[in-house]
Amino acid sequence: MKYQFGSGTISDVLDVLALTPEFENVICADSIGNRLAGRNYLILVARYEAKPVGFKVGYELPDGQFYSWLGGVIPEHRQMKVASQLRLLQESWAIENGFNSIKVKSMNQFPAMLQMLIASGYQICGYENNGSIAESKIEFIKFLQPQ
Repeated sequence: MKYQFGSGTISDVLDVLALTPEFENVICADSIGNRLAGRNYLILVARYEAKPVGFKVGYELPDGQFYSWLGGVIPEHRQMKVASQLRLLQESWAIENGFNSIKVKSMNQFPAMLQMLIASGYQICGYENNGSIAESKIEFIKFLQPQ
């Protein structure tokens, strides 16, 4: 399978979200637009046969940090390293744009994501208790510049 990776739009993100069961239509165009408004941000999209099949969205935080906010790959394209390629492209972009670290949050209910983050050099740096173990978030950081 041949994938193309590049910048994308909120519309591309919505196309993937509609086919990603984990999100259950809880994110709309307005919520994405509001989150990104006034920030330095990046939307990356993976395409297969010109259709968006995966995405990664992030934005600038204070103190030279980048926050990898939202990402997903539709089920038929998982196990094809799409998420890993999007992560590598996001990290490269962050380095090129002078960020010193990337932060990301994930949940116990997404073990593949947790494993990918740890295997990719992300370190646990926090925990957000949301009332249940499945819904609580684990925060990770990866330093992009020498500490």
